[in-house]
Amino acid sequence: MAASHFHPDLSVIDRLEVGPVQMQPDKLEMPYRIHQQQEIFINHLSYHWEEAVFDPRDQRDQSLASMIGAQVAINYGLFCKEMIFRGPFDDYDMQFIRTMLENTAIEIAVKKFLEPNPFLKIDTSTLEFDPGQPFCQADLYFPDAFESGIYSLKMPETSMHAILSSGGKESLLTFGVLNELNQSPHPIFINESGRHWYTALNGYRHLKNHFPQTSRVWTNADRIFNWMLRHLSFIRQDFSRIRADEYPVRLWTVAVFLFGALPLVLKRGINRILIGDEYDTTRKVETRGISHYDGLYDQSRYFDHALSNYYGHKGWPIKQFSLLRPLSEFLIEKILVQRYPDLQEHQISCHAAHIEEKRVKPCGKCEKCRRIVGMVIAMGSDPQKCGYTLQQIRHCLQALEKESIHQEAEGAEHLLAILQEKKIITPWSKTSRHTEIESLRFHPEFSPIDELPPDLYPVYKIFSQYVKNTLVLQNNQWQSALLEQLL
Repeated sequence: MAASHFHPDLSVIDRLEVGPVQMQPDKLEMPYRIHQQQEIFINHLSYHWEEAVFDPRDQRDQSLASMIGAQVAINYGLFCKEMIFRGPFDDYDMQFIRTMLENTAIEIAVKKFLEPNPFLKIDTSTLEFDPGQPFCQADLYFPDAFESGIYSLKMPETSMHAILSSGGKESLLTFGVLNELNQSPHPIFINESGRHWYTALNGYRHLKNHFPQTSRVWTNADRIFNWMLRHLSFIRQDFSRIRADEYPVRLWTVAVFLFGALPLVLKRGINRILIGDEYDTTRKVETRGISHYDGLYDQSRYFDHALSNYYGHKGWPIKQFSLLRPLSEFLIEKILVQRYPDLQEHQISCHAAHIEEKRVKPCGKCEKCRRIVGMVIAMGSDPQKCGYTLQQIRHCLQALEKESIHQEAEGAEHLLAILQEKKIITPWSKTSRHTEIESLRFHPEFSPIDELPPDLYPVYKIFSQYVKNTLVLQNNQWQSALLEQLL
């Protein structure tokens, strides 16, 4: 039953009905129906692939397509009284959806309602959540469920790697390393229908022109997200004009892209999916007695393990992980700049990119831009190589002197300290170097060395050429170690 202890202004959708999916060999449409105040509003979530990936008559493909179409809805368990998922969902699908609805509701409650949020128009100062009660307010229904295993897919194991690609530094570095090691990388870009696609466009065009295994999946998920926002009465309806570095409420985003890549992964017999996540995205914290992942669950090792377990239950021999767990954001940028400059020039890490002369350019104003400019300059390179103008560079450096950046605290302080030592900026706060930021860090929970299969250990050797040390956490203290002895 819906949790009555929640703020009544949050439970604003009477019923969200998802499915059944409508399929063609290269596309799917998932109807989304909002029942609200005795009215019904309908929209369709779409995915298009560049090749045939489904047999619409095959119930196995219908099941996969239903799971792809359901991912957007996982953001709204906190706001619905009922949710109905129509389609052939098996026991593992239903358990996955239930688990992620609850987890996402917790993350959203804490990060979007207990912390400042410029998109809200309600007073949340008196809002309380009981850690002992469910956070997903919706009663869940799966009217077309079937027995587990009947429609599970099988495929042979291979040594190919799918890279969930965005045009940012993490996926470009992941591709560069795997390509150098002849590890059959398959970059898969998810093409959102709006301006978010701009960040990926330079990287996609470059890789597609040089590596034919590069693929693109189109989706209008961003439009569905915005449509849903217009039915949440506690959200300011001028949300599209508010300049912010975060989304108004959603925190289940990576899976919306990841599931869109799965049909290609399964068709090609790929057995590894790589996500570009670094050291500081795996966290467990507590707020007002509520345990959560600091809004980073879908970038964490816990997410990778949950997805790998789900794939295994479905009969798919796929493992999901990140090559970059021992690296700070600073090291990721450093290795990309110094080892793969031909890829780094196509990097776009920007919240408001735009097109000039048929090429995407960064805005030079957002938090991501000042972070990238600062890191590139700190390591002695030129941000103009990835599209920044001299005027934008000056603006970003000026902003770094007085505005914060979204990095682990030690990483931000380390970056500012380097820029201060080089007399490039005068920081707004005290700074000092942190040697761990330029070290390989092997943490038993956040970044264990066996996160990678042994055949990928040469990745660590490439990384080690750009670090100042290799550290292992022992007794809650970082200890220096020799990489060769760890492998």
